[in-house]
Amino acid sequence: MKKDFSVRRLTTLALLTTIALTIFVVESAIPAFIPIPGVKLGLANIVTLFVIKRYRISDAAIVLGMRIVLATIFAGQAVSFIYSVSGGFLCLVVMAAVNKLLKGNYIFLTGILGAVSHNVGQILAAFFVLRLSGIFAYMPFLMISGIVTGLFTGLVCYFADRYIPKNAI
Repeated sequence: MKKDFSVRRLTTLALLTTIALTIFVVESAIPAFIPIPGVKLGLANIVTLFVIKRYRISDAAIVLGMRIVLATIFAGQAVSFIYSVSGGFLCLVVMAAVNKLLKGNYIFLTGILGAVSHNVGQILAAFFVLRLSGIFAYMPFLMISGIVTGLFTGLVCYFADRYIPKNAI
């Protein structure tokens, strides 16, 4: 019976990774709404937040890690890997901590703090890679965009969690 659980878990994580990767690829094809580098919706984060809410943190880390690796391969931008890993995993840690602290409630707040921490992680990575302190001038813009996009992803996750049956995925 344990082997069946492992196959089910692996299949579920593969499906969620595929969904996150598909969302990422589609979002990458959408032109930027705001002409500020680094500002995007971050829709693939909906899946990460959903996995944190429904499953284990380790499952969310697997889905996130696989999405980042596959997105780097498909997008062909190896340098973006550093930014994606630093932003993505800081976001994961913050969202997991906030979700645990709030006992799974206020998922929109978890989304906001995750998006803001994702931006902080990417700015810190950019600073260490580029060694330009001027990169921090983007922070106010990225904080505002993180609040708006995090609220959106948190609300989408809230409704997905509410309306997708627990045994469906």
